[in-house]
Amino acid sequence: MKTLNIHETKTNLSAILKEIEETGNKFLICRNGKPIAEIVPHKNKNRLKTDAFLSQVNIKCNLTEPLTEDEWDV
Repeated sequence: MKTLNIHETKTNLSAILKEIEETGNKFLICRNGKPIAEIVPHKNKNRLKTDAFLSQVNIKCNLTEPLTEDEWDV
């Protein structure tokens, strides 16, 4: 992880973002030598792909219609 101060970050933001995009490197942003933020690459997640159970759920009712009296008593 590379460490930068705020001035370096502001001055080189486009180049920093390009490096993150191309290499996946992380950057630590510091103010007066103290960490205040990290810039990390975005990770796409497909919830249905990572959780096999969710892809098997099949809802067999209309969730937009109100429940009947019998359904409330279950």
